[in-house]
Amino acid sequence: MRATAWIILATGTMLVPAPVQAQTYDPNFPVCLQAYGGQGDYIDCSYTSLAQCNATASGRGAQCVINPFFTSRPSEGRPRRRTVR
Repeated sequence: MRATAWIILATGTMLVPAPVQAQTYDPNFPVCLQAYGGQGDYIDCSYTSLAQCNATASGRGAQCVINPFFTSRPSEGRPRRRTVR
């Protein structure tokens, strides 16, 4: 009986999922700021241009990188006309 309890406990422990970490890069912005410092390293993907990111990174232990997961929205272009016959 005691062995069965240990087997159930061990099996339950192995089946508990590990915590999942969220995606680091935000796919909505093309540029990310990678900062290094005493409070730890972090990545902030909230910049729309390299110039905007470089202004924030200036004078800090940081660099700007292109977001590898950026998904640009396709341009809608001109609406198509219907041909009436």
